[in-house]
Amino acid sequence: MDAIVFSRRQIGRPAWRLCQTCTRHIRTQQSRRTYASSTPRPDIYDVVCVGGGPAGLSLLTALRSNPTTAGLRVALVEAQDLSKTRGWKLPPDRYSNRCSSFTPTSASFMNTIGAWRHLQQDRIQPYHEMQVWDGVTDARIEFDWEPRGGQSTEYSTGSNSSSSRTIAYMTENLNLTSGLLSRLDELGGMVVYDNAKVENIAYGEETDELDFREWPIVHLTGGKQLAARLLVGADGANSPVRTFAGIGSQGWDYDRHGVVATLQLEEGGGGGGELKTAYQRFLPTGPIAMLPLPGNHASLVWSTTPDNAKLLKSLSPQDFIASVNAAFRLGVTDLEYMSTLTSGGQAEELKWRLEHTPSPANPYAIPQTVVGVQDGTVASFPLKMRHADTYTGERVALVGDAAHTVHPLAGQGLNQGQADVEVLARTIEYAVSHGMDIGTQLSLEAYNSERYAANHVLMGVVDKLHKLYSVGSGPLVPLRSLGLSAVNAMRPLKRFFMEQAAGSGGKMF
Repeated sequence: MDAIVFSRRQIGRPAWRLCQTCTRHIRTQQSRRTYASSTPRPDIYDVVCVGGGPAGLSLLTALRSNPTTAGLRVALVEAQDLSKTRGWKLPPDRYSNRCSSFTPTSASFMNTIGAWRHLQQDRIQPYHEMQVWDGVTDARIEFDWEPRGGQSTEYSTGSNSSSSRTIAYMTENLNLTSGLLSRLDELGGMVVYDNAKVENIAYGEETDELDFREWPIVHLTGGKQLAARLLVGADGANSPVRTFAGIGSQGWDYDRHGVVATLQLEEGGGGGGELKTAYQRFLPTGPIAMLPLPGNHASLVWSTTPDNAKLLKSLSPQDFIASVNAAFRLGVTDLEYMSTLTSGGQAEELKWRLEHTPSPANPYAIPQTVVGVQDGTVASFPLKMRHADTYTGERVALVGDAAHTVHPLAGQGLNQGQADVEVLARTIEYAVSHGMDIGTQLSLEAYNSERYAANHVLMGVVDKLHKLYSVGSGPLVPLRSLGLSAVNAMRPLKRFFMEQAAGSGGKMF
């Protein structure tokens, strides 16, 4: 206790007649001792990351693998049981329905932090071409680095450069997270709180030893408290960290649902062989994409109306398969009629209508015929666009879906998050190497300025593409088809788009 000096007049007086200044001093010291004795002291960390998805795990891996930032004390808070993710394994003929398109730039970053080799390589499928076309006019653009028959080289995990022949890689999100956890276990030095619910986040108080009044304190179920020099929100679109920081977000719902499933394709046929192809068709109700997985499997992402999503989930496997095949082959009027068959019968309807629909001259113009759907993989989720007002606050940074949520038509979500993480890790490295406080808004400004502008532009392009191709009639339809055909005819321009896509962390269309 600090010494208190009394005047001669105060000596011998009762305690209640002490001067007001001394009384306040004593009460302050007593309240401090009361706080210190009654409130558990929080564990102190340089970085606390809330959220154990691809973005959060990639950030912690980047920090632990960099010699400059490896000395930071870091902690992960995750609501789920990570032991299940660590031990994740599926048979070679079964795939999760939550997959992502991973660009060469993102793959290079994963390799740089030492995580790429921890992924199950036989569950990663590179693809080399994309067929994208307008469902109303059939105007088409073909993204391929070389004409068919050219040599294809794969991304080498032994270098930091990406292949000029691979557009992107498809893999399951669980393959990414389990691989990142394996790399973090190899590095060591990270404290993990899984199966841990965040009850509250609030600024701390002053104690006898430390002043936590400007530090976020994460309160976990059971009473555990974590004090963060820098609190990172990698905790999804409904981010508690963003709410704590008072950061607003702007955006809207699309009134569309994304239907996902794992498909089995016929052997050979269009899009098969050594060179894998991704397909995307723009329909007035939303785009449908079929993205290749190893072997004769593919991942479906179908953006459609809530009513049609509900119908698709209720169909028998046979009728669901027929609906997917129809969406890539029939005209818009035919598809509108099939969506009214609420009691089934899509398989028979498709068989009849295909007899009256000419086959494309190019066998690679449409994907292989779907012959099966994996049990339990048909699901849906609402589509929305959200963008945080800023990515940083005092001692707070947001990454991934906590900062931005985008329409899946461009496969941008995961790659945007990886780009966020790469820049934030570099920003923290700079602050550490220059003796700066990593949590101040000044130290974090470089991350916010670089990523916010890039994401804002990209999200605007994706949103406008969605709105443009949602138009089923009118003058916009021939104009958009003319633009698509013009880009497809000018190979240098098309190559420019592909290079930009591979370098920016996602597909342009």
